[in-house]
Amino acid sequence: MKLDGAISPENTLFVLLCFEGPDVYSTAGGLGTRVTELSEALATQGYTTHLIFIGDPYQPAVETRIDSRLILKRWSQWVSKYYPNGVYDGEEHKLYDYNESVPYHIYNDIVRPAVDEGKTVVIMGEDWHTAEAICRTSDLLHWFGVRQKVLLLWNLNSLMSLHRINWGRLNFVSTLCTVSKYMKHKMWNLGVNPLVIPNGIPSRHMEMVDQEAVQRLRAIVRRDDPKRLFLFKIGRFDPDKRWLMAIEAVARLKRSGHPVTLFVRGGIEPHGAEVFGRAYNLGLSIQDIVAQRPNLEQCIDAIEQAGSADIDIYNLRFFLPEEFVRTSYAAADATLANSGHEPFGLVALEVMAAQGIAVTGSTGEDYAISFENAIVTETDDPDEIVGYLLYLSRHPEEQDRMRSAGHYTARQFLWDHVIENLLGKLEFLARKQNIILPTRVNTSRNGATKGVAVVGDGVRVESGV
Repeated sequence: MKLDGAISPENTLFVLLCFEGPDVYSTAGGLGTRVTELSEALATQGYTTHLIFIGDPYQPAVETRIDSRLILKRWSQWVSKYYPNGVYDGEEHKLYDYNESVPYHIYNDIVRPAVDEGKTVVIMGEDWHTAEAICRTSDLLHWFGVRQKVLLLWNLNSLMSLHRINWGRLNFVSTLCTVSKYMKHKMWNLGVNPLVIPNGIPSRHMEMVDQEAVQRLRAIVRRDDPKRLFLFKIGRFDPDKRWLMAIEAVARLKRSGHPVTLFVRGGIEPHGAEVFGRAYNLGLSIQDIVAQRPNLEQCIDAIEQAGSADIDIYNLRFFLPEEFVRTSYAAADATLANSGHEPFGLVALEVMAAQGIAVTGSTGEDYAISFENAIVTETDDPDEIVGYLLYLSRHPEEQDRMRSAGHYTARQFLWDHVIENLLGKLEFLARKQNIILPTRVNTSRNGATKGVAVVGDGVRVESGV
């Protein structure tokens, strides 16, 4: 019998700290998606998981989901009532309240009861907003003599506001993590060396996309020309996303005699005006499309009814349901996720899961291998995109192979696999911290029951009963 001692739902619970969360009020980007899906995946695997975030002020302060294993705690609601425009409205006031109150809640209501039950608590903070709360939590737990019972981690998803972090203090009190080797190397410049724990995608993303909807969308785009290229780009209007590179590539394709249609879904950022201004100056036609919370079929209807078939850019000015986004990924010849700075590249991984072809940058997308499971751009030259897309159009068999390879790659990044990665690193950290994992009872082949414990120096002790 193989001896084993491990972190398990019976001996470990999780606390996730983040400004963003699952509420519409609390979601501003990929961070909200990350913590929502990670917390749900942990709870689904059986772990009691507390998610403390800046929540909708008019939703319940505490809400339980997934058989009460996922506990959502909407923090600073009394502050948020004065700031109705989302999680980052009144940011500094919310941050002050979060730092002042969250550490005491963690100690009194989570850690102390867990320690009394002999359980290990894993606390993970996300991005700069939680750095101070992590430090204060460590200090408080140390004061009350329970710091060694807790694993403290802090994860970096973006390079925003890093000047506000006391890196020496944060690195001393917690284990630093990040989401890709690219971000790890960025953090080396800060004098720290984090562990890499990648992002993940939920298993529902691996489900087959509605092929009838895919064919219908392609037919609409190509109703005037069966060889028209179909491209898609979604994300914030941020210069890092290289929107101008994408627009220039579309214009060059058109000028070289290759008709193309680009679906665009951006945000409300000011850079959007520059993007569409450049498109207009390059002679590209733009058609705005609006709808009110449509479903998949209504999205396709709105595009079909938009007018002329030879529009270069469709500006989708409405919330895109997940089903339509995944249909677009699968239907398009390529999705332009060609960022110049991308900590992980979740969009490209979602494209792969839908059996689409992603055009990525070459930063945090560790999983992307050019012309194997994606197209990886090495420069900011629009001709690089043009050349790669024309190559693919001449080699349809390569497209099919890449779509299949991308789908296989995406499967390796399901949250269940990412959590296995996380648990492996947590057991390493528990060993460093001399945390004794509670005994797990195994049964040998002859029916004898044996207790197995793992102690801090890594020695496994086995006793027969």
